[in-house]
Amino acid sequence: MMAGRIPEQFIDEVRNSVDIVDVISQYVSLEKKGKDYLGLCPFHQEKTPSFTVSEGKQFFKCFGCGKGGNVFKFLMYQDHLTFPESVKKAAELAHLQMPEGYGEAAKPLSPLKKMYRQATEFYQHILLTTKVGERALEYARKRELTDDLLKHFKVGYAPDDDKILLTYLQQKKEYTDNDLRESGLFIESQDGQLFDRFRDRLMFPLGDESGYTVGFSGRRISNDKTIAKYMNSPETKIFNKSKLLFHFAEAKKAARSEKHLILYEGYMDVIAAYKAGIQSGVASMGTSLTTEQVYMLRRITPNILVNYDGDPPGIHAAERATKLFGQVQGFNLGIIVLPENLDPDEYVKKYGKEKYRAEVAGALSSTDFLLERLANQYNLHNDREKLTYITAAVQMIAGLNDPVAADLYLDKLARQTGVTRESLKVTFVRERRKLQRARNHQQAYQASTLMENIGETAEPKEAQAGTDSETRNPALDRLLYLFIHSDEARDYLLSRQFLFPDERYAKLAEFWLKYHQTHDEAEVKGFIDFIPEELQGIIINMEMITMPPDYSKRELDDQLRALEKSKIDEQLNDLLNQLKEAQRKQDNSLELEIAQKVIALRRKKF
Repeated sequence: MMAGRIPEQFIDEVRNSVDIVDVISQYVSLEKKGKDYLGLCPFHQEKTPSFTVSEGKQFFKCFGCGKGGNVFKFLMYQDHLTFPESVKKAAELAHLQMPEGYGEAAKPLSPLKKMYRQATEFYQHILLTTKVGERALEYARKRELTDDLLKHFKVGYAPDDDKILLTYLQQKKEYTDNDLRESGLFIESQDGQLFDRFRDRLMFPLGDESGYTVGFSGRRISNDKTIAKYMNSPETKIFNKSKLLFHFAEAKKAARSEKHLILYEGYMDVIAAYKAGIQSGVASMGTSLTTEQVYMLRRITPNILVNYDGDPPGIHAAERATKLFGQVQGFNLGIIVLPENLDPDEYVKKYGKEKYRAEVAGALSSTDFLLERLANQYNLHNDREKLTYITAAVQMIAGLNDPVAADLYLDKLARQTGVTRESLKVTFVRERRKLQRARNHQQAYQASTLMENIGETAEPKEAQAGTDSETRNPALDRLLYLFIHSDEARDYLLSRQFLFPDERYAKLAEFWLKYHQTHDEAEVKGFIDFIPEELQGIIINMEMITMPPDYSKRELDDQLRALEKSKIDEQLNDLLNQLKEAQRKQDNSLELEIAQKVIALRRKKF
C-alpha cells in the first residue's frame, strides 16, 4: 500500500515533478498516436505495439501482457526496484533531494550481482593501482585505451594467479560455497576445489540492461597462442548471452540525443566508437545476433545502424543481421561497410575520428546493402548472369512494403543495368502477384490450422476460467469511474445506499472514500500508490478507457439497472444449471422448485 517511511507529501511532489512520457522514453521508443503514446512493450516480446502511455493521466498500460501503472510502477517493473527505490530514482530524475534519513535502505543486491560488482572493483583496482597490474596497463595503453576509457568501461585485470579472486571473496565471508560455484567466476576441479576462471586477462565487465555487471569477457594479454584469445563467462542465473548487449545501459541513454543505436560485433569496436565521440554503440559479444537482442534494440529506437567488420565474414554476418531485423516491423535500418576489410577499431586508428563519423553518416539503407551484395555475386558484363541478377533484384524489391521505396530502387536498377524502367515494372508486378498469392496461401493455412486448434480445445463457457477482460463489467467500470471522479455522482450513489456487487470494486470504493477524506488534492495517479497491488489493475484499465466525465442521473439509474440485470442473469444461469442437474436425477420436486424460482427471476428482470 502506502510507502513505508518516505513522507507521502514528498512522494506526491516527486510524482507531480516527473512526466511519465519523459521517463519511459528513456527505455522505450514512443510514437504519439492521438492523445497517447505507443511503443513496443519492454516487459514481453511483441511485433505490434500494444504498450500505451497516457500523458494526460500519467499512466502506462500494455494491452498485450496486462502490466500497467504510474511512473513508480514502471520503474519497479523495469529496474526491479522496491517502491521506495522507485521513488528515489524518480526523485533523482526530477532533481529532487530525498528527505534526510529516507530512502537509504535499498533492496540488497542478489549474491551473484554483489559478487560481480566486487569482482569488477577488485580487477580494476589491480589494473590501475598495483604493481601486479603494470604489465596489463601497458598492454592496454599500447592499444590506445586511456585511463578515462578504462574507468568508463570499468576494465580490470585478472592476474596469473589461480586463487586471487577466490581468496578475496572468501575473506569477505558474505558468500556460501554454493554461491561461489554458481557464479561462473570459478572452475571446479574433480576433487571439488575452486580455481579462478580468468587468469592473466584484461577483464571487460558485461552489464545487464540496468548496468549491473553480470559477466565478464577476458582478453588474453600474453603471446601464448595455445590459450584462447577471448574467454567469456559461462551462462548463469544472471547471465544469458542471447539477452545481453555490451554497453546497452549507457547506449540507450545516448540514443535519445544521437537518434540511433549502432550495433557492433565486439566490445573493442564499441570502445573505438566511443573514442570517436559515438556513445550509442552496443555489441552482441561475438555471438550471432538473436531475436531477443533485436527486440531489445527496437524498444529503444527504430533507427539502428549495423557496423560489423569489413572482411567477408563480417559482411556475411551483417547480411544475416539485416535479414533478422527484416522479420520485425518498424526498423529504419542502416548498414556501415568499411573499406579495406577493416573493423571499426582498425578504421578509427588508421583514419581518425572524423572520417569514421563520416562513414556512420553515410550508412547504406538495408536494401542498398543487400542489392550490392547480390550484384557482387554476378558478372554483370555477361548477359546470362545479368538477366539472373535482374530477376533476383526485382524479386527483392517486390518484397518491399513501401511503394515509394520500391519505385526508388526500380529506378536505380534501371540505371545500373540499362534496362528500361517499364520492362522492370512488368517483372515487378508479376513478382508482386506471386508474393501476394504466397502470402494469401500462408494466411489461409494459418487460419485453417488455428480453427482446427480452436475446435480441438474449445470448452463450454461455464468451464472456462475468466480472464480479467472477460470478467469485466462495463457498468461497474463506469460507476466506479464516476464514484471517483465526481463528488455529485458519488453522493447520489451513496444516497441510494448502493453497494458494488463485486468485492474488488467495493474495496476500491471504500479505499477511495478514505483517500479522499485524508488528502486535500485527491488524484487517481496518487491513489494507485494507496491501494493494494491486486486492485491496481482495475483502476489502470478503467483510466485507460476513454470515458466521458459528464453524466446524468438518468445514466446512473440506467447503469444501476444494468447491474441488477447482470446480477439476475448470473442467478438465472446458475438456476438453469441446477435445473439440468435435477432433470438428470429425475428429482421432480426439486425441478418444480427451481422452475418456480426461474419464473420469478425472469419476471423481476422484465
